[in-house]
Amino acid sequence: MERLLERLGRTTARHPLITIVSWLLAAVALLAVSQAAGGAFVNEFRIPGAESQHAVDLAQRHFPQYGAVSADAVWHTGSGTLKDPRKAAAIKAVVGEFARQPDVRSADDPLAGMVSADGTTALSSIQYGKELGDLSAAHADRLDKAAEAARKAGVDVEFRGLAVDLASQPETSAVELIGVAAALIILLIAFGSVVAAGLPVLVALMGLMAGTALVLIAGTAMDIPAIAPIVAVMLGLGAGVDYALFVLTRFRHYLALGEPKVDAVGHALATAGHAVLFAGATVVVAILGLLLTGVPFIGGMGVAAALTVTMTMTAALTLFPAVLGLLGPKVNALRVGRRRTVAAPLAGEPGVEPGLWGRWAQRVAARRYLYAGLAVLILAVLSLPLLGMRLGTPDDGNNPQSFTQRRAYDIVADKFGPGWNAPFLVVAEAGDKAGNDAMVKRLTAGLTADREVSVVTPPQASADGKVSLLTVVPKHSPQDQEVSDLLHRVRDDLVPKTAGRDATIAVGGPTAFVTDLSDTIGDRLPWMVLAVLVAAAVLLVAMFRAPLVALQAALMALLSIGAAFGVLIAVFQWGWGVTLLGVDGPVPIMSMVPMLLFAVLFGLSMDYEVFLLSAIKEEYDASHDAQRATWVGVDGTARVITAAGAIMTVVFLSFVPISDVAIKMIGIGLAAAVLVDVTVVRLMLAPAVMSILGDAAWRGSGGRRPDRAAPAPPAREPSDVG
Repeated sequence: MERLLERLGRTTARHPLITIVSWLLAAVALLAVSQAAGGAFVNEFRIPGAESQHAVDLAQRHFPQYGAVSADAVWHTGSGTLKDPRKAAAIKAVVGEFARQPDVRSADDPLAGMVSADGTTALSSIQYGKELGDLSAAHADRLDKAAEAARKAGVDVEFRGLAVDLASQPETSAVELIGVAAALIILLIAFGSVVAAGLPVLVALMGLMAGTALVLIAGTAMDIPAIAPIVAVMLGLGAGVDYALFVLTRFRHYLALGEPKVDAVGHALATAGHAVLFAGATVVVAILGLLLTGVPFIGGMGVAAALTVTMTMTAALTLFPAVLGLLGPKVNALRVGRRRTVAAPLAGEPGVEPGLWGRWAQRVAARRYLYAGLAVLILAVLSLPLLGMRLGTPDDGNNPQSFTQRRAYDIVADKFGPGWNAPFLVVAEAGDKAGNDAMVKRLTAGLTADREVSVVTPPQASADGKVSLLTVVPKHSPQDQEVSDLLHRVRDDLVPKTAGRDATIAVGGPTAFVTDLSDTIGDRLPWMVLAVLVAAAVLLVAMFRAPLVALQAALMALLSIGAAFGVLIAVFQWGWGVTLLGVDGPVPIMSMVPMLLFAVLFGLSMDYEVFLLSAIKEEYDASHDAQRATWVGVDGTARVITAAGAIMTVVFLSFVPISDVAIKMIGIGLAAAVLVDVTVVRLMLAPAVMSILGDAAWRGSGGRRPDRAAPAPPAREPSDVG
């Protein structure tokens, strides 16, 4: 593999313009194809086989209006009532304007529908005759502009629903710029050269552009959720910069040794490129493990992220070597400060003294059991909140006050009750009308008698009378434990007692959907974890040919992930500093986040592990001294890993200001994991464990003594790196 990568590096370096132009043409072609294909992202989530999904499907088959995309309008006045003549006239005029807007099928009169007891608040629905994918933010904007006439008459109008959510889809352009700027600053400090600092970011952006085009193309064949591109950009930008950084560090080292630029590119790709290839492959395999969940929108997120990381890795291994071959020594141009690049001594040479990080690794090795125990203790303490993790889905009540959905949520909770923000949908089906009527009567009586039920609406019957639709309103808000307990009582106790032999009763709605999603993930998670661990172990064994090394790498990744989950739970579920993130208070952990984070974090943890172990193995092959190999490997990678980790962290944190709570959770979880990984794991636990294992770690790895005349990896980076 090293020879193939070296040949690839030399070829692209010898023909840089051909490679660069080919890359640009390919990227433009992918963008053109993605636009022509018309790929789009979806906001509709499905859980095949779940009871909540069955309830929705059954309702849509027998009640066509139920399947329509809609927006809810919440009408509220602070003085008088909505039936005051001037206000009523304004409401009627606005409803008429709603009905005349493009794609609107019907607009209900709020005064003829659900009105609060004091007459100050009413609810109405605006139904569209289009699929959700055919609507845009413009539809919600037209609703808001039409409502101005009612507001001038003293009636506040707020909106919620899927059609409105399109208007508040998070944008990534601003946060991408923040992440790129932060990465440039860190790279400038690390390399002391404007050119060297800008190249990894430029190459990562090229890979990101191609990856985004592939995601759009994939959207024509499968459901890619609207949140997926944001996660993909987050991962692709961070990983792409890191991969290019690893290659650039080795290239500058070989240049400083006096090698011609083509040779330097070849040797850089044979060493750092080998680590990038296996690290990237591990990330992709881990993320694709999300397909094993059996939940389409989670699998779609995995595919989007995997495609983006694949393209940024490909750019680092093909486009970047061509750019380096074109620039050669000019990669160090536009220097900042007076530092100059010098070659570090060859790894494994007698008399080489350890640098700062090498001395740290020697100190860790001297007290290996102490540092290993301390690192495990820190990770265990950080992981403790995992014992109390509560899954759920943040609702509109967790949005900022600037969102119309949040204001609508608060008004409804205050005037009608918190349960109206996420009622249950109960669909009952019997073999005939008489049987259905009798069953629904028993069902309504049982629901009304429950202490946690606030309202059971009169049943709606289908055209043939065999199917009935009921709305059950809990007394508590969607995220409260009482609502979850109510769902289980209805499903586990009431439904079996009520449904006949040939009858079906399915309970759906937002809360039921979240519960079913959590159960589905819980059932599939062990299999996904097992599949990811096996796949990663196979890749690591293939790279290092050392099973013990692969095992310890997997275990350390799990410890790092546990610590990240603990931080995530402490921040969001316990509420430690959550208000600083723009969230009003504690929220449950979104059901999909733990599974997504596990796949991503396991892959990212392997990035740094592979880079570190590659350096250790190269030295071990040279010296066959496990203790020396450990400190030389740490000395040669710690600064680069630290810089790469800092870049990853700021990129992930730059996405936290996005209003979507799921994005905030993912950003905080990823940033916490990277911080823990590059500090506690890479600088304490990994050197301690490798020192404990000693020669046993590399038993069977087939290490051999290379020709010392050939360039070797640095004992530490050039003096101006890090």
